[in-house]
Amino acid sequence: MNRILAESISLVKDKLGSRIKDITVERAVLGLFFTGVKLSTGHGGLSFTPVKEMPEAVCCPSSAKAMPLSGKLNQQPVTRYLDDLASDNLLRKSLGIAALNALSMAIWAEEASDDYETIYAADAFDEVDVKDYGQTVVVGALVPMLRKLIKEDADFKVLEQDVRTLKGKELDHYAPAADAPLYVPEADLLVVTGVTVLNDSIDQLLDLAKEGAEIIVTGPTASMLPDTFFARGVSILGGIQVTKADQLLDLISQGGSGYHFYGKYAEKTVIRKRA
Repeated sequence: MNRILAESISLVKDKLGSRIKDITVERAVLGLFFTGVKLSTGHGGLSFTPVKEMPEAVCCPSSAKAMPLSGKLNQQPVTRYLDDLASDNLLRKSLGIAALNALSMAIWAEEASDDYETIYAADAFDEVDVKDYGQTVVVGALVPMLRKLIKEDADFKVLEQDVRTLKGKELDHYAPAADAPLYVPEADLLVVTGVTVLNDSIDQLLDLAKEGAEIIVTGPTASMLPDTFFARGVSILGGIQVTKADQLLDLISQGGSGYHFYGKYAEKTVIRKRA
């Protein structure tokens, strides 16, 4: 388990105290693109579904091993989901992150923080002017940011595990994800997909970032309490707020993506560290 997740779990447990023992996962969905849960508190959370990173999920017998709890996910203590954040099974880990994000939503509903501000119905990509930075590194095929950088003729690299997710001029800036040690330390602006929290590459990326770099971590997977991110130099966390959990889970169970649920069942959020 990466440090971001470990410390976020500790923070959530500390804030909720003994109450966490009474919270259950009322409903869980593993969708084609997103994994989601609804808690007994009514709060919902999402995570990325890492289908491509599950090579064993190619036939019924091996897929059964990949997800042995199918049919038994609902009405389980949320603490069991948090325990799965240490699992090597990425599907179970994705469910755990969704639960962690839902618990974070429950905490936000009760308290505000003086350490950061939350902007609702906002996009993290709109919070920066790419012309203000000399070198930008984008980790993941974050298409809106890539379009913005190309439009401004910016100097940037995009680190991606699957080059097939890039098209046209995006390919001119491609570098393999394994080359992060070559490029991340030079970045004045570092934009990181929240999926790195799921695949455990987030710690290395933040360790590689140079002091003073503007760091954005964004995506539904990174919708948890921001404290541990900010402690490691992240300045902006872009996530989502689930507004209608049941409708959202219905949609992702039918292969729905962000284009289908933003503005209807969930809102983008920007959490910015206060100066």
